[in-house]
Amino acid sequence: MRAKKPPDPRAQARKAALNALKRARRTADKAGVELSEWEGEFLGSVAQRIETYGRAFGDPEKGGAGQAMSVNQTLKLKEIAAKAQGKGKGGERKPMRRGTGFGRPRASRAEPEET
Repeated sequence: MRAKKPPDPRAQARKAALNALKRARRTADKAGVELSEWEGEFLGSVAQRIETYGRAFGDPEKGGAGQAMSVNQTLKLKEIAAKAQGKGKGGERKPMRRGTGFGRPRASRAEPEET
């Protein structure tokens, strides 16, 4: 019995990226959300480049070796998908709070009332 070949990670990344692009467009169409001209063009051009070249970016510093889209393209896709789902802007989050580090916890800053 022959052993199966391990799956090609580049092919898997390519297929996953194409599915994510199609899913974002399909979700927007289903929900009746109007994508801007730029967003529609972005989805189409990224899909076309992935189908043609196997990845949507040329500079290897912009993404991982086995990835089909760059980090920024992935972020934009997530924002478009969030817009299509009606979650507002996808990238907006609360800013991170500044931590106290490794020091001891301080007592509350409220001052005692004077009588």
